Amino acid sequence: MFGVALGVPADVVRVERAAETTISVTGVGSEYIPEDPAGNTVGAVADALDAPAHIHIDKGVRPASGLGSSAASAAAAAVALNELYDRGRSREALVDVAAKGEAVVSGDAHADNVAPSILGGFTIVRDDGVVQVDASMSVVACLPEVVVSTRDARGVVPESASMGDLVSTVGSAATLVAGMHRDDPELVGRGLEEHVVTPRRSALVDGYDGVKAAAAAAGATGVTISGAGPSVLAVCRERDQRAVAGAMVDAFDDAGVSARAYQTEIGRGATVHRD
Repeated sequence: MFGVALGVPADVVRVERAAETTISVTGVGSEYIPEDPAGNTVGAVADALDAPAHIHIDKGVRPASGLGSSAASAAAAAVALNELYDRGRSREALVDVAAKGEAVVSGDAHADNVAPSILGGFTIVRDDGVVQVDASMSVVACLPEVVVSTRDARGVVPESASMGDLVSTVGSAATLVAGMHRDDPELVGRGLEEHVVTPRRSALVDGYDGVKAAAAAAGATGVTISGAGPSVLAVCRERDQRAVAGAMVDAFDDAGVSARAYQTEIGRGATVHRD
C-alpha cells in the first residue's frame, strides 16, 4: 500500500511522564474523539511502549477526512513517548508500535497511514516491511464539509477486476513510484490514474468530477481521492499551487459543498520539539 506524508494539516501531541496514562483532546473534531485511553489510538501506543503519560492531542487533522487523522495522533505519540522515555526504538520500529494504535479504531494493525506519518516522504507498505522515498513535491489537499464513512468506502471496492484493469493498475503503480523517486509531478500525476477503486469511491464525494476537471485546468498534473475520502488530493508544480487550490474550492462551491484547501508539500513526518 502507498502512503504520503503531508506538511499540513497536522496534529500536535504533547506528553508528560505520569503514573498512568490520561488523554485530553482539543482542536478540530475533538468532540468526536474518546479521551478514554482504551478507546484512543495513543492509549494503545503508550501501552505498547510501556510509557504512561499525560497526553494532550491538539487535532489539526479532522477525523473522517481521509487524511489519516487517527494515524497522525498515533504516529506523533509513538515518536514523542519513545523520546520521553528514551526507549531507543528506531523510526521503522515505531511504525509497528503506531500501527497497534490504529487497530483501536480500525480493528487492524495496518501501517499504510502511520508509516508516512513517522518516516515522512512517500512510503510503500509490504508484508515484509516498509520502503521509504524522500520525495519532494507540491500538493493540494482539499477537504469538503461532507462525511464519507469508511464502511461505505470499503463497501464500494469491487471483489474482482478484469485483467485489463489489473494491468493498467500495475502500470500506474509503477509510474507513481518512479515519479516519486524522480520528484516528477508529471509522472506522479499519470501514476494516480486508477480505474478500479477511485471511480467507485469518487462517486461518494459530491462534486468530485467537477473538482478534478477544475484542478486539471488550473495546472494539476494528477488528482485522486485521499484514502477513503472525502478529501481530494492534487499534485502540481509549485507555481500552480495557489490556482489549483482556488479552483478546487470553487468547484466544490459550485456543487453546493463548502471546502477548504491546504496548500502543502510532501512532509518530513513526525518531528520532536522540546519546551
